Parts: sequence; structure tokens; C-alpha cells
Amino acid sequence: MAVIDLHTHTTASDGTNTPTENVRLAKKKGLQAIAITDHDTVSGLEEGLEAGRQLGVEVIPGIEISTLRHGQDVHVLGYYIEYQQQGLQQELKKLRNVRAKRNELMVARLNELGIDITMEEVKAKQTQPEGNVGRPHMAEVLMDKGIVHSMEEAFEQYLGREGKAYVNPPRISPEDAVRLILRYGGIPVLAHPGLYDDDPLIEELAAIGLKGIEVFHPDHTDSEVDKYSRMAKELHLIATGGSDYHGERNGQVFHSDLGSQPVPREALEHLKQMKQAQDEQAKKEL
Repeated sequence: MAVIDLHTHTTASDGTNTPTENVRLAKKKGLQAIAITDHDTVSGLEEGLEAGRQLGVEVIPGIEISTLRHGQDVHVLGYYIEYQQQGLQQELKKLRNVRAKRNELMVARLNELGIDITMEEVKAKQTQPEGNVGRPHMAEVLMDKGIVHSMEEAFEQYLGREGKAYVNPPRISPEDAVRLILRYGGIPVLAHPGLYDDDPLIEELAAIGLKGIEVFHPDHTDSEVDKYSRMAKELHLIATGGSDYHGERNGQVFHSDLGSQPVPREALEHLKQMKQAQDEQAKKEL
């Protein structure tokens, strides 16, 4: 069992637990620290940070930004991002508008495939009214209707990159996400690189300011963990990781349980050191 988890989701996006519930679960499992990294939103951070203070669990403010490269999703994590800045809030609103459009297109594609599903049903799965709606909510509806029997099947058959209903409208690039995170004081880290089959991207992003890659992830094989550990060392990047915990849907945990990944405590220390160095450099430039 790890003592830290640097990748978790809440009801602010497509997780099923509130930020407070994630922190409580971390406390129960004996974790010392977790990051809250919701998709394209920072709306759960205040609650999570307060819960962390009350329960004695260190909470790292974060985000997971959705981008597009060569027709596929690429996610960039941002740790210690200055989430209260108005400029960031405006940029994230634009990203959420794209996400909403994508949801509509995917529901329309499912309808074309003869599946009776509405956006109202999908939105009903979001327990926090102002939270983001995403593909896990669609998967939950598909399970309810008996179209699929698991989250994995929903993504393999319909919602994932090779799925029949997969749609990806234009959105910002991974390079844009790295620059956005840096602009607002965050530490950019490429999420689950093993899902992209695009290792040249890592070196390209490192050249413009990427600070880390998510080596430890439930969807990575042992050989991928070894490969990305080597790449992190070669490119002088921080090797991070996390469970990508989204809570439970229909009794199934997605992607894996909180604290399930063997993330070294040193990863968090390196993130803190990087944040301190960035802040000191920013002061010098004022």
C-alpha cells in the first residue's frame, strides 16, 4: 500500500466521492497525502484542502487538463496550480465548454447506433450539480440499461479511443496545457503515457517545460513502468504516479482503488522542491 496517491477524482468532475470523502478514505487507508486532480476544474479543491486540514491528511491542489493530439485524448496533470487566479478560471471554463460539446456528440453517436440514451440521463449521474460530466457517467447509464456489464466494456465497445461512439472535437494541445499550467504556477506532469502509444511526445513536452511523467498507473504494465522510469531519469523528469481513483460505480472501482499504486514518497518531495524553485524564480522576475 502506498502512502501517497497523486491522481484522484471527485464529484467535481467524474468521480463518485466528494472531495471530503476522498480525504476520509485516504485517512482510513493510512495515506499521508493525496492530490485532487479533477478534469478541467478546480472546484473541489477548497473542500478537499479543508478536509485535509481537519483530518491530518496532506492534500495537494491539482488538475487534469484534457487535450488533443493526433486525434486522441492526452491528459496533463498540474500540481500546486494557483487555482484561485481568475485567469485560470476563465481558461478552464473554455475547456469545460468543449467537454460539454463532446458529451452531446457522443450521446448523439450512441443514438445513431440504436442505443436509447439522453443527456438528461447522463447528467443525472452527476451528484454535484456544478461538476463536470464525462464518459464514466455515460458508462454508468449504459450499465444501468444492460447495454454493457462493466466500465471496461463500456469504454472498449463504445466510449474509448477504439469505441463505436468515440468523438473528439478540437481542443487545446498538450503543449498548450503545459504552458497553461506553468503560467499559473503549477508543475506539469504527463498523465498515464502508456495509454497514448506516443512516446516521442514526452521528449517534445520536456523541451518546453514538462516536469514529470506518471510512471505508476493502474493501466501501465510492468514493462511500461520500467520504460517510463528510465525515460524519467534520462530526461530529468519527476517520476510520479497514482491510482486515477474515480470511486465506485455499480460496485466496480474505476480505474483502481485509492492508494493502490506504489508511488514513492520522494515523488511528492520532488514536486515540492520544483514548486519552490519556480516560485523563487518568479519572484526574481518581478
